[in-house]
Parts: sequence; C-alpha cells; structure tokens
Amino acid sequence: MVFTETGLPGAYVVDIEPRADERGLFARSWCQDEFGAHGLETRLVQCSISRSARRHTLRGLHYQMAPHAEVKLVRCTMGAIYDVIVDLRAGSPTRGKYFGAELSAASHRALYVPEGFAHGFLTLVDESEVFYQMSEFYHPDAARGVRWDDPAFGIAWPARPAVISDRDAAYQDFDGSKGVS
Repeated sequence: MVFTETGLPGAYVVDIEPRADERGLFARSWCQDEFGAHGLETRLVQCSISRSARRHTLRGLHYQMAPHAEVKLVRCTMGAIYDVIVDLRAGSPTRGKYFGAELSAASHRALYVPEGFAHGFLTLVDESEVFYQMSEFYHPDAARGVRWDDPAFGIAWPARPAVISDRDAAYQDFDGSKGVS
C-alpha cells in the first residue's frame, strides 16, 4: 500500500498496489503491520456500509466525541464520492482546515481519518456505496456533527446536495471554543 499525507497531520490517502494478470487483480487493502509502521491506529472494531441511490446525496459532517472518538478508514466500493474531512482537534495547527478527495470503486483508494476529524461525503454518481472501518463502536450519545457548508471551513464541494437528511441539514456551524477530543 502507498500512504500519502494529506497536509492535515495524521490523515492519509491510502492507495492499493494491485497485481494484475489475466484473472484480474489482487491487492492488499488493509495490513495491521503497514498501518502500524506509519503510526496509525490498527484496532478496528466495527465496519459499516452506506449506500446512496441518488447522485449528489450528502452525508455528514459527522464525528464522535471523546471518550468514543474514532478513527475511520473510508473506501468507496461502488460508484464514486467526494470525501471530505475537517480537522476539529483543539490545539491542532490545521484546526478548521479540510481535505477533500474523490474516492471511487475504480480507484480502490481509501481515506484514513484520525480521531477529532469530522467526516462527510457527496455522491458523484447514482448507486454509490461506502465501506467504513472504525476503531470505536458507535455510541449515539457521543455522535455529533457540523454543518456541511459552514463558511468557516470553506469546503469546495463539487455540487450542491440534492439529497440530505433532516439531521445533517440541521447541524450548526462549528463552535471553535469547544474541543472535540
């Protein structure tokens, strides 16, 4: 695997190194030793799938508060998404900054999201599916979110959402006076 820093400390784009032959391809998408060698979390306790039927469906920006803050490894397994993370960590030199990248089933690319980051995505095509691996179990009482279009973040989404949940649409702007980790 190839680990590329995003410019936000602790966050990485993870690309596979496929080996192709007449049968197709084979590649490792997770290796505890390789993630550990980069100082990344290797304890993954839960996996989830999110499927969206329509292009321009927005999910996020979500995170979990400590003590249930979680690392995520996010991969698009069908279709394509524009995936976004925002550094919300108190004291971080990149607090309030975002990173966005296209993830697609064709690229097999993943995004490693550290604790203290909000995460969300916009589907770029119909029938897109996202696979998450997480370091912490879901705790509804610790679940939080911030507004997808908070002007403080200045996220350059590729399109306006056509579909967004009432919960995600109701999130407030980020209150920088409150820590998340």
